Amino acid sequence: MAINTVLFDLDGTLIDSLPLIRRTYEKVFEEMNIPWGDAQVMKHIGLPLVDIAKTFAGEARHPEFFKLYQHHYALEHDELTKPFPGTLEMLETLKSRGFRLGIVTSKTRQVALRSIGFLGIDRYMEVTVAVEDVTRHKPQPDPVLKALELMQAPVETAAYMGDSPFDILAAKRAGVTSIGVTWGMSERDELLRREPDRILQQWEDLIPILEAYSS
Repeated sequence: MAINTVLFDLDGTLIDSLPLIRRTYEKVFEEMNIPWGDAQVMKHIGLPLVDIAKTFAGEARHPEFFKLYQHHYALEHDELTKPFPGTLEMLETLKSRGFRLGIVTSKTRQVALRSIGFLGIDRYMEVTVAVEDVTRHKPQPDPVLKALELMQAPVETAAYMGDSPFDILAAKRAGVTSIGVTWGMSERDELLRREPDRILQQWEDLIPILEAYSS
């Protein structure tokens, strides 16, 4: 069956926010006197912030971690948030060809809407599923399935793409076509270990991939 619904992760997929995320974590870890381990921390991107806060700050201090993160993230958001090259052009092309588009992210709705509104991505999206919209989060399938429920789109006609193994797992568990992108957090080999249906190295390759499912 042809794919006509395309869902996207946000950070590291549509928007180049990883420098902002790393800088924010560094500040929070420093202020809370938590030992910093870059590789360990950054591998958690894609999970809900509250879960990351509990992992590194503990149950008792996680509200402080969450509040500090939101504070520092907001301060530098506009300066350090930008779309990846070709993102807006790709979304315009997909929309003009009749694809239905949505975002599935582990960010809070407020922060996600700020980012996509600031960058002009919101006008292309039919739905945005954020952390508050489901009880179970990526790598569980619930956020992807929630987006499809809101769009009334069958799984057979949908694809979900992201830069994290959590995205690939969520897509596969939801039964949609899974597409990994190589310009975000994870290396190509790390994505391949989760056996996505496709790997995308540049936006220009997306249309041919989607068209292949229609032939």
